[in-house]
Amino acid sequence: MNIHEYQAKALLRDYGAPVSDGRVVTRAEEAKTAAGELDGPLWVVKAQIHAGGRGKGSFKEADAGDKGGVRLAKSVEEAATEAKRMLGRTLVTHQTGPVGKQVNRIYIEDGSDIARELYLALLVDRGSSRISFVCSTEGGMDIEEVAANTPDKILSFTVDPATGYMPFHGRRIAFALGLEGAAIKQCVKLMGTLYRAFVEKDMEMLEINPLIVTESGDLKVLDAKISFDGNAVYRNSDVAALRDESEEDPKELAASKYDLNYIALDGEIGCMVNGAGLAMATMDIIKLYGAEPANFLDVGGGATKDKVTEAFKIITSDDNVKGILVNIFGGIMRCDVIAEGVVAAVKEVGLQVPLVVRLEGTNVEKGKEIINSSGLDVIAADNLKDGAEKIVKAVKG
Repeated sequence: MNIHEYQAKALLRDYGAPVSDGRVVTRAEEAKTAAGELDGPLWVVKAQIHAGGRGKGSFKEADAGDKGGVRLAKSVEEAATEAKRMLGRTLVTHQTGPVGKQVNRIYIEDGSDIARELYLALLVDRGSSRISFVCSTEGGMDIEEVAANTPDKILSFTVDPATGYMPFHGRRIAFALGLEGAAIKQCVKLMGTLYRAFVEKDMEMLEINPLIVTESGDLKVLDAKISFDGNAVYRNSDVAALRDESEEDPKELAASKYDLNYIALDGEIGCMVNGAGLAMATMDIIKLYGAEPANFLDVGGGATKDKVTEAFKIITSDDNVKGILVNIFGGIMRCDVIAEGVVAAVKEVGLQVPLVVRLEGTNVEKGKEIINSSGLDVIAADNLKDGAEKIVKAVKG
């Protein structure tokens, strides 16, 4: 689960991290009042979307200019004007793709005197199952670019959960970043603060880019991006309240309400599969035969007829879908339940594209009987290879 920058900064402020004062606005008429509550003399106006690269992004609408989603203003009036120009428009960055995201919130905050820009992140390291610190002197840049061109400028290490964060971790980061004087002590304290927030709030990622050293030599969190472990959100009601459903893919949002594991992709063949491993294999074999999957969809081992019906509706709601492959291996999942769900969904929403169904396992004969007696125009497949070949052929004509 992702949250906005202003929400991330509010959370970190509650933990004691140094962040600038700011105000969030959702309506243009609020912008001048919000900017007037800040000290200035420099204001930063930031579009709030769940995507990085805002500063280098551009708006689709010509009258919004091409100044990006992060702008500087030298007066309250200018800050308000910039906020009004961005609200309601579509910002396109390298992370949003060409579709972009609509800007429904603007964050106006006090400007900062920047002496140096640094990079810092806390991540869950999959290899060691530990929390990892990543830092670099190259703040303000995409970390992928730094890793590709100057990997020696990145320090990464994990923290032993038996000890947790220790002051020497913070000193290691401070020395790697070339900090001096009071900033070293601030770094040790800040790293401990961020580590505690990461653990207590079940974060998956905490990225600060940039972490700055001000002209006075102090550290400040100038930007913050946080994502949480969706499976652990129930443990933090305050985190759950930060969810902005308008930033999520409508299909993925609908899937989450039915406990379906769904991720939208850019292909043309919709997939309904049970089991994450089988779903990945299905996507791979579709690509092998020359097409692209439109989604990852795992209905799980305990799917009901209603859940399968909703899954089918979600797939067909994607305008990019030109064909559907249902691939079920019934272990815990019963083939007849899948068949009933598919039939019910097709009768409710109609079938405008080719549909290939491969069933195998528990109650497979009953499932095939339900499909065959439904009167639907369904293409039967004997195995995964056969199913992939048939759906790709049907879609490619």
